[in-house]
Amino acid sequence: MSLSQIQKLATQTLFAVENGNNLSDYLAQLVLQNPDLSAQDKGMLHDIAFGYQRFSGSLKFMLHKMLNKPIKNKELEYFLLVALYQLNHTRNAPHAVVNECVQHIGQVGRGQYRAFANAILRRFLREREHLNKACQHHNVAKYNLPIWLQKTLQKQYPKHWHTIVAAFLTHPPLTLRVNRRHLNAQQYSDILNKNGLDGTLLDDYAIKLNTPVSVAQLPHFQDGWVSVQDFGAQQAAPLLQPKNGERILDACAAPGGKTGHLLELADCEVIALDIDEKRLSRVAENLTRLNVQAALHTAPAQDLEKWWDGRLFDAILADVPCTASGTIKRNPDIKWLRRIGDAQKTAQQQEILLDNLWTTLKPQGRFLLATCSLFDEENSIQCQKFLARHCDAKLIEEKMILPSEKQDGFYYALMVKKT
Repeated sequence: MSLSQIQKLATQTLFAVENGNNLSDYLAQLVLQNPDLSAQDKGMLHDIAFGYQRFSGSLKFMLHKMLNKPIKNKELEYFLLVALYQLNHTRNAPHAVVNECVQHIGQVGRGQYRAFANAILRRFLREREHLNKACQHHNVAKYNLPIWLQKTLQKQYPKHWHTIVAAFLTHPPLTLRVNRRHLNAQQYSDILNKNGLDGTLLDDYAIKLNTPVSVAQLPHFQDGWVSVQDFGAQQAAPLLQPKNGERILDACAAPGGKTGHLLELADCEVIALDIDEKRLSRVAENLTRLNVQAALHTAPAQDLEKWWDGRLFDAILADVPCTASGTIKRNPDIKWLRRIGDAQKTAQQQEILLDNLWTTLKPQGRFLLATCSLFDEENSIQCQKFLARHCDAKLIEEKMILPSEKQDGFYYALMVKKT
C-alpha cells in the first residue's frame, strides 16, 4: 500500500478520535476493513495513529504558527498534521512524506490546496527547529496535555507531575509476566538471550524487553510460559495473595491478565466476570494458553442476581471501570477524550458496584479495589468513602503506582472484611 494511502487511513483515525471514538477500537476496525495492509503497513499506520495523539498538542500548535488564518477544511488540516508528525517524529524520508501528502491533498477540494500544502510542509522542514523551540512557551504544546489535566496533575502530584507528564510521551514497553509454574524471570531471560532477544529483569517474575517484538517471536509463549502484562498491572494478584482452595472473584476481568496471574499463584477456584461477551472470550483464550481454568460469566458485576449463586468469596479483585488516566502512555487518545468532571462521574458509578460486590465477601475475606486511574476521586477518595460506608471494612494497604518508563499508573487498596 502506498504511503499516501496509509496517510489517508491515519487521517481517518484523527476524525474518529475527534468524534469521541476510542483509538484502539477504531484502529482495529480499520485494519479489518483493509485486508490488503501488510505487516509493515499496519506498523506504520499504528505508529502514526498513536504517535499523532501523543504529540497532537505540539503538532497543532506548530501548524497554526505557520498559518495566517485557521484552516476550514478538516480533511486538509488532518492530512497536514499527519505529515507533520511523520516529518517531526519518524525516520520516514521527508521528500516522500511531502510528495505523497501533497499528491493526495491534490484530490481534496478540486486541487485548490495542493500548492498551499506543499508550501506549508516545506516551510516546516526549513523552520522545524525554531517551531519546536516555540512549543516550550505554550503549555499545551510543551506538555501535549490539555490545561485542565495539567492543573489536575499539578494539584494531586505536586512533586511528581513533571515525571508523569514525561512518561506520557514515551512508548509503552513490552513487559512479560513469567509463569512461575514453569520458571522464573532469570531462567526465561536466559532463553531469550539464546534466541537473540534481551530484556531487563523488573522482579523475580517480570521482564521488560529492551526491544519489543511480536508474541510470535517469544519462546514458549503459546505454551503459557509467559504473558504480556504491564508491570503495574502485575502487582494486583500478589497484593490479593490468592491461596490454594480459595474461591475468588475477578470482577471486570477482561482481557484476563489478572485472572491468569491469580491462577498461576495458587490452585484456586476463580470466577471471572465481565459485561462484554466479546472481551470475555479473550479471557478464555488466555486461560487456554496458560492451561488453567476459571468459570466465566457475562453480566454486569453490580447485578448480583444475574450471575451470583449466593456462595461467599474468600477474596475479590474489584478492578473497576475508570477513566484509565494512568494508561495515557499506552492510550494517548485518552488525554484528549476525557473531560474535567469525568472522574467524579465514574467514581459515582463505581460506588454501586463496590457496595454490591462487598456483600458477596466472607468475613475475614480480602477485597482489592483496583483502578488504572491517577485521579483521587476514583482512588483514595473512593477508598475513604467506601470505608466510611462500611464499618466492617478495614484498610490493610494502599498503593499508588505512578506512570514511568517501566509501567502505567495504577491504584490499589487492599481491605479486609472484619467479623
